[in-house]
Amino acid sequence: MAMLSVGDSLNSFLRSARWKSKIDEIRMKTEWEKIMGATIAKYTTDVRLKEGVLIITSDVGPLKQELQFGKQQIIANVNEYFKETIVKDVVIK
Repeated sequence: MAMLSVGDSLNSFLRSARWKSKIDEIRMKTEWEKIMGATIAKYTTDVRLKEGVLIITSDVGPLKQELQFGKQQIIANVNEYFKETIVKDVVIK
């Protein structure tokens, strides 16, 4: 029998109980400023994570345009921050 760390065991449990995606979404909302920076966080009104799709809502037109151009960088930043692939696509609203 292989020995697992406490973190690995907890992650395994969360995945099997289907809580991992909800916890990731909560972390995304609470740590959005750390992930993307203060300026972007200030002008985004909502951030949601649904089945690997990050949905970013903003009322600022120029920011939406910048986010649209930087989708791949957003995906890379988020996945690097979480140290796993949780975002596969980004939708800007």
